[in-house]
Amino acid sequence: MSDFNSVPQIPSARHQRASGIADDIDFEIKGAEMQFVEIELDPGESAIAEAGAMMFKDKSITMDTVFGDASEAQNQTGILGKLAGAGKRVLSGESLFTTVFTQEGQGKARVAFAAPYPGHILPMKLDKVGGTLVCQKDSFLCAARGVSLGIFFQRKIMTGLFGGEGFIMQRLEGDGWVFVHAGGTVIERRLAHGEELHVDTGCVAAMTADVDFDIERAGSLKSMIFGGEGVFFARLRGPGTIWLQSLPFSRLAGRMLSAAGPMGKDVGEGSLLGPLGGLLDGDNR
Repeated sequence: MSDFNSVPQIPSARHQRASGIADDIDFEIKGAEMQFVEIELDPGESAIAEAGAMMFKDKSITMDTVFGDASEAQNQTGILGKLAGAGKRVLSGESLFTTVFTQEGQGKARVAFAAPYPGHILPMKLDKVGGTLVCQKDSFLCAARGVSLGIFFQRKIMTGLFGGEGFIMQRLEGDGWVFVHAGGTVIERRLAHGEELHVDTGCVAAMTADVDFDIERAGSLKSMIFGGEGVFFARLRGPGTIWLQSLPFSRLAGRMLSAAGPMGKDVGEGSLLGPLGGLLDGDNR
């Protein structure tokens, strides 16, 4: 029988270089509600991050802005591979560019990346979760060079229309460290084979690739209209591992806009239906 577990804080990690393609970086996560991750790079090692995520860096670490994710697989395909990688990032709601931070001096140097809103940074070693992690399209913070950033399409049109995050989520592939940010409190749950869990669509932060993601109608017509939980839940079926967040950014933003007065607009959770999607997935409360 599976159970809920609070995500453990991993204050630091020290490892020998792995045989895979990703740089095996050292890191330390600092802070409580507003966390940042400090990555230590050896000469020649690199980290990749979303544009604007950097908090600070040592002088010997250089910055380079590239199309796509700067992964080895993408670089081997030349300009077409880079354009394809950049296009995938646009589809998943991210910038065309990724910033690469490389230690070009002597000894060790550090660079830090900060979370964009209250929550927790989840450090995940991809080779420990089957080599692939599927997450919300805006949750990726940074990673070791060599991790591939792609897109994950929902298989069913109804899941795409009403599944909160729409058709497209992020797919992170490789064998290195990735750092995913989730809002509020984060819990991890391991689902047994065939076990199902119904979750508010915006609260699904990440999952392993073997989890089956679909939608489920939220009870009777009366419950859907007056229950305040939306028309659909996310239905997650095992086997696999999921990470749930208590405060999706879309919910936080919606409450802030609501408090700002009648001029505020609901931005929704990425549903293709816009404001109507916010009503359907239960966050127009």
